[in-house]
Amino acid sequence: MEEIIFDDIGSYPLPEEVSKEWIQNAFKTRAEDEKLFTVINDAFQQKIDAGVQVPTYPQYQDMNEQFLKVIRDSNCCDSPFEVKLECAKIEELEAIETVAKAYKEKFGETLKVRICVTGPTELYLKEFGGTRYTDIYSLFAKNVNKFVRNSMKAAKHFKIATVSIDEPSIGLNPEVAFDENDIISALTDASKSASKWGADVEIHLHSPLYYNFACETPTINVIGVESAGTPSYLELIDKKMLESTDSFLRLGIARTDIFTLAGVLNEKYCTNVWKDPQYLPEIVTELETPAVITKRLKLFYRRFGNLIKYVGPDCGLGSWPNQRMAFILLSNVAQGIKDFRESL
Repeated sequence: MEEIIFDDIGSYPLPEEVSKEWIQNAFKTRAEDEKLFTVINDAFQQKIDAGVQVPTYPQYQDMNEQFLKVIRDSNCCDSPFEVKLECAKIEELEAIETVAKAYKEKFGETLKVRICVTGPTELYLKEFGGTRYTDIYSLFAKNVNKFVRNSMKAAKHFKIATVSIDEPSIGLNPEVAFDENDIISALTDASKSASKWGADVEIHLHSPLYYNFACETPTINVIGVESAGTPSYLELIDKKMLESTDSFLRLGIARTDIFTLAGVLNEKYCTNVWKDPQYLPEIVTELETPAVITKRLKLFYRRFGNLIKYVGPDCGLGSWPNQRMAFILLSNVAQGIKDFRESL
């Protein structure tokens, strides 16, 4: 069998002493980079320590604003909505060079990293809603590509092995005004550099309803499905479609829908675990255990076999109560994958 790779989606809880307001301000002003980079690096290191093979830098910025603030800045654009290449930067990647360098020195190999960029459809919807300006949509796609290209060129101590394009609205939001050809064309433009530089290009969809758009995009080779929380999503995926377009899957094998999981405990203990948090750790000690995760992966593997290339939690862990629980969940996934490999 091909090796199944453990990656994660990105977002992660902040340490208890750091507020969302502080982090937003730190990104905005860049006045406290030392502390900001420490927060980013500590979380990133936790992912590595938990066993994530291709970790994503922790996403502490708003997924839309991170890119739109550059697209809106006239000093960063050659013409309206056309970003200058030198402005298309993902700040977090500058921060994680420290951890990546230490990793290289310790293990003698280059750390593989996954980056996540918000897709052109998502950014466009945020800015223009359901109005259809195909030329601007196309510019947004080329801008996304610039962020990726710059990131891949600038990486010193790590290698960007996976580029994920986050498109939660495709298949969910009725406001998407573009047709299939427009979307495929935009996704192709957005992922050109990643594909050319040899990275796996993954699309992170929140509903796989139109996963065929990604299959038909020549530069995308991995389709992400939130299959742990919603296993029925896999009914929509046709194995033959994947095979005929040379596409692979990135499957969620651990649930991240913390509010639903907390609801299970509320019912069990007739309480509100957000006000009475003593029971919250049961999410990772009783519900999302390595055994449960292994069982899911076995089930998915029986169905899709070597078409599964990446696995990990369904989505980001940013809304989880604390870093400790997020770390345990990632460790449980690592153990679940290990037990799965040994059982084959």
